[in-house]
Amino acid sequence: MTSTDPIADMLTRLRNANKAYHEYVDIPSSRIKEEIVRILRGEGYVAKYEVHRDEAQGILRIYLKYGKGKKKTISGVRRISKPGRRVYVRKNDIPKVLAF
Repeated sequence: MTSTDPIADMLTRLRNANKAYHEYVDIPSSRIKEEIVRILRGEGYVAKYEVHRDEAQGILRIYLKYGKGKKKTISGVRRISKPGRRVYVRKNDIPKVLAF
């Protein structure tokens, strides 16, 4: 089944797995999703990720990260710019991420 907004689908899967304290979450792979997860890994929001290639699309396995006492590193995820409503801002106007 194809999704009309695969990035929103990925963020929803991450949010749901994080709320349920899962160790990892599997999502269909794509280059854009791999780059988003690479940035999340670099910023310290996920522990690690793996790309499992197969003859079709492949699977992106994201290992979630929790702090002491199972404290969640991802407290909230939402998509601002959507396919039906694009939001453009200058590089200096990008909002800051909440510090933890």
